[in-house]
Amino acid sequence: MGLRVQPGVIGCAIRPVIAARNRSLEEIIYDTAQLALADAGIGIDDIDGIVVASNDQFDGRSISVMMASGPVGGVDRDIMSTPSASEHAFILGALRVGSGQFRTQLIVSWSPTEVSSMSEAQRLGADPYFHRALPLDELSAHALQASAVENAQPTARAAAEAVAEKNRAHGRMAWPDPPLHPMPGPMRWPITPAMTSAPVTGSVTLVLAAPDFIAERGLRDVAWLRGMGWATEPSFLGDRDLADAPALAAAARQAYAAAGITDPASAFDVAEVTDATPYAELLAYEALSLCPRQDWAARAADGSFSRGGRLPVNVSGGVLTWNPVFCTGLIRIAEIANQVRGGAGPHQVPNARCGLAHAGSGFAMQYQAAVVLAQEARP
Repeated sequence: MGLRVQPGVIGCAIRPVIAARNRSLEEIIYDTAQLALADAGIGIDDIDGIVVASNDQFDGRSISVMMASGPVGGVDRDIMSTPSASEHAFILGALRVGSGQFRTQLIVSWSPTEVSSMSEAQRLGADPYFHRALPLDELSAHALQASAVENAQPTARAAAEAVAEKNRAHGRMAWPDPPLHPMPGPMRWPITPAMTSAPVTGSVTLVLAAPDFIAERGLRDVAWLRGMGWATEPSFLGDRDLADAPALAAAARQAYAAAGITDPASAFDVAEVTDATPYAELLAYEALSLCPRQDWAARAADGSFSRGGRLPVNVSGGVLTWNPVFCTGLIRIAEIANQVRGGAGPHQVPNARCGLAHAGSGFAMQYQAAVVLAQEARP
């Protein structure tokens, strides 16, 4: 990873669904940022810089960061924005702290649902010459990927159905009476209503700090960044093998090399995987070297990745429980940070000392990232 200093996560605020309609988007962003600062035990005056991630189409604004600067505390403070994926804000913030030029960073992302058609908003982000004409939205891309996976691995459908059941069961344990959010409109074959969930409004914030800041403040409950990696596949689906996830495999290699992990299948106490569909989770198992595809069905059936299993995956319920589309990747990282810090609440995994977060975003997981967080700083 080559960072001069090792960043640590000292505060988190995860709001995967915000149902109340009495707060504007600006107020939602402000509330989430303040919750994370309070969790870290610091104030906005202690923050050196801010990185936000948002989608202009979802927000209905040409440059959404301009609206967000005030609520997140960006006025007269260093602030930058990434519109590609929420997890990229974490990567940028970690690199800034790791460079030694910043001691603290506030990482903020949000995903509203005010647009009249989420599908149309997503279509605007597709290639204008080929994909927009299909028309292509994220659910269609996920369905194309699911079809490719089923064709490549005959047992994939049974495994996907088991993964969906697992994550929804985890969601019922993690959150008080989480409602099912069936996707409106027709499904895309082979995806079924149980394999996806409708978009909801949500937001997430993390606070990163350098070791000297953490030591000065006497902060405890830190999730130290042991390794991270990221990679991107071509945007044109015809240039990709949708039954594979080479960008995630590359990102995982980067993260594991930095963290000194040689046996990923036994290195982690908990993992969070971006499961926009269960087929995406299955591909992540293989690319993250947690389980080869020929064992998908067996591991899904024997509970290896369920709570209490060999490696609990998505004990938060994952995206299949709450789907704030744009910020699901950053939420996976925040969930692992909370697990390592012992602050995951009802879905805390006992003695979670090292965790793995996977963030996959865009059409058929075009953007991929892997993040390793642990209770102990790098030796």
